[in-house]
Amino acid sequence: MTRLPVNIVLGGVLAMLVLGLAALSLVWTPHDFAALNIRSKLGPPDATHWLGTDQLGRDVVSQLMAAARNSMSVALAAVLLGGSIGILLGLLASAMGGWIEDAVMRLADLGFAFPALLFAIMLAAVFGPSLTNAVLAIAFINIPVFARVTRASANQIWTRDYVTAARAAGMNRSTISRDHILPNIAAPVIVQATIEFAVAILAEAALSYLGLGAQPPAPSWGRMLAEAQTLMYLAPQLAIYPGLCIVTAVLGFGLLGDGLRDITDPRLVRER
Repeated sequence: MTRLPVNIVLGGVLAMLVLGLAALSLVWTPHDFAALNIRSKLGPPDATHWLGTDQLGRDVVSQLMAAARNSMSVALAAVLLGGSIGILLGLLASAMGGWIEDAVMRLADLGFAFPALLFAIMLAAVFGPSLTNAVLAIAFINIPVFARVTRASANQIWTRDYVTAARAAGMNRSTISRDHILPNIAAPVIVQATIEFAVAILAEAALSYLGLGAQPPAPSWGRMLAEAQTLMYLAPQLAIYPGLCIVTAVLGFGLLGDGLRDITDPRLVRER
């Protein structure tokens, strides 16, 4: 039996841990994450508050769990939205070729040159900061990534004999893209989606840290870091806990994506 790479096992365990906490927060948290209790602010860990309380007396564990739910939701929505648009553009570029392919790739280059943070600031200036705007900003940076990956993978499939046979049988390009190209490029697209999920988690934390993501009372790892920076000498644990959560989530999905690439890339499989 083939052994799975260490990175995919470790990444899968870490990713499932974060996803499990996020899913559990949908039905249960030790306390109401938004409940304030000034009398118990900056409390130490005890039987009631397992990781203590923050500067407003809120339970840290409940905040971390609810923040995991928000972070996973934003990352999932951003990757699905950006990935869907990017995959469609990549398939279009590969299927049509010519000036259409060049136009899509130049648009992708433009997307790479436009930072997500700048796009988020622009959205916040027009519509106000929110999780929705964070999703749109992160999705925006995912579009060119998926477009390039899809186009490069699809170009290889278009040269295969079964695609040539389908074209000779009179199938149009859109049907071939749907029935033959897309199923055969699923592996690299899924790998890229896993990696972009990790990037989206980090981007959401950065936007929330700057006040452009989740707004109070909705918890966020990034905003928890921002609120804790003035308490580093008094209560450094308030910055350590969300920082560890971010590292765990990003490392988990990053390793998972890297491991999936290792077991789906034929060139790497042959080298092993």
